[in-house]
Amino acid sequence: MNEGIVIKGSKDGINIVIDFNKFRDFDQMATLLRLKLRKGSSFYKNSVVKITTQLKDLQEIFSEELQSILFNEYGIKECIFEDMIEEKVNEKFIGIYEGKTKFIKNTIRSGQLIEYSGNIVIIGDANKDSEVKAGGNVIVLGILRGDVYAGVNGNNQAIIAASKLMPRILGIDTVITRSPEESENRYDFQYPEIARLKDGIIIVEPYLVNKYYF
Repeated sequence: MNEGIVIKGSKDGINIVIDFNKFRDFDQMATLLRLKLRKGSSFYKNSVVKITTQLKDLQEIFSEELQSILFNEYGIKECIFEDMIEEKVNEKFIGIYEGKTKFIKNTIRSGQLIEYSGNIVIIGDANKDSEVKAGGNVIVLGILRGDVYAGVNGNNQAIIAASKLMPRILGIDTVITRSPEESENRYDFQYPEIARLKDGIIIVEPYLVNKYYF
């Protein structure tokens, strides 16, 4: 019987399918998820998990709670959210608010490449000589020192944001720029910064909560 959550293992990690239509609220779903994960809690540690669900029903606050369960309670290192609606093959990732997102809870090491067709959110730093490529947006909740590319499949609305934005190379869509050397040593950040395309060039601005950029 389909209780609303199906967990399967694969060579790439763990697949969790959540059907929100089977639950009256998020708490009921979270209770069942914990029960299912508890049966093999040691198996999930440091694993990669893909969650397939109705993204339109997964509000931001619930997305954060779900990540907290997986990261903090079960030690999962990567979490990918994908829509239950099957996507067309090679479909371009358009816009800045789509929900197909890979969450990574660790620092990206020098020499490491992270690549994904949707958004990438890194809960940690991206070290110098690392490389991050996303079809959507790149968000780093830490220091971004590596090479970073957003909107790589032709999304000129994509953004790159970080608590400390110090990349060597910054690319959005087909526009690529190299940061001045002095920016790699800056630590006088008062706000997170956000990079986006404007009139065909990449601009970087402080991210202010009360300012609407788009």
